[in-house]
Amino acid sequence: MSTRTPGDQAVAAAVTPEKRIGFKRKAAAYLSLTKPRVIELLLVTTLPTMFFAQGGLPNFWVALATMVGGAFAAGSAGAFNCYLDRDMDQLMNRTKKRPLVTGELTPREALTFASALGAVAITVLWVGANPLAAGLGALAMFFYVVIYTMVLKRRTEQNIIWGGLAGCFPVLIAWAAVREAVEWPALVLFFIIFLWTPPHYWPLSMKYRTDYQNADVPMLGAVASAKTVSVQVVLYSWATVACSLLLIPLGWAGITYSAFALVAGGWFIYESHVLYRRAQNESLTDKRAMKLFHLSILYLTILFIGLWIDPFIGSPLMG
Repeated sequence: MSTRTPGDQAVAAAVTPEKRIGFKRKAAAYLSLTKPRVIELLLVTTLPTMFFAQGGLPNFWVALATMVGGAFAAGSAGAFNCYLDRDMDQLMNRTKKRPLVTGELTPREALTFASALGAVAITVLWVGANPLAAGLGALAMFFYVVIYTMVLKRRTEQNIIWGGLAGCFPVLIAWAAVREAVEWPALVLFFIIFLWTPPHYWPLSMKYRTDYQNADVPMLGAVASAKTVSVQVVLYSWATVACSLLLIPLGWAGITYSAFALVAGGWFIYESHVLYRRAQNESLTDKRAMKLFHLSILYLTILFIGLWIDPFIGSPLMG
């Protein structure tokens, strides 16, 4: 079966024999295909979860295998996403420099790379951690590639809610790698990220609404008014913070995590209300929307830093 589309042919025509791509540029293109910035964010949640699950220092080799395998799994999913979305990426300013659009990589190269990286990821998780972690890694890739990219992204404005489940799996993988089980605290961490994803991503979709409209992708920020989106952002922000506090009554969270969750959570909610007020009085700008996007990343980072430090300071507050 051919992996080329009419758009691929147009891109290929722009890459003439006189413009052969060198090794460094080719390697950079492969790296770009994995969406490194997304991987960074996923690893921010993975390592602290292993420390929290262990109640201290996890086994070094298990932690290393989990980080490497998790990064490869996320990179594979990102590469598959770029392969499947290469037609719409040509229509969006935000994605027009991706390597399949510029012609630095061919669709066949991208598909081969994504498949090989995914196979290596599962092998590393299986051998270096355990079969449960490997299975969860495979499930994460399936959700992102099939459920989100192939099924939901182009069909529903709720795409990022359910497709975002893939981004929640790193905490389950990390927990399973350390404890060889999925327990209630891991599920709480899973749902924190699940609830956090919409208020994180929707402000971005508000800025790039024209891009998504041109590509006919029904992201909520592109198909609904800022007033409607801002209400959803506030609701999900409150739900995220409330979920983050569940680790306290479950008897797992100590003073450090609790303090980080309360302070960072209060800040996150405040900023979501600022966005809401500006949207309601029609003074919301793309710059202001992007401020919440960036702050949401900082919120999640602070929360998981608290999770990382928590086992070393005091004991659980309850339980």
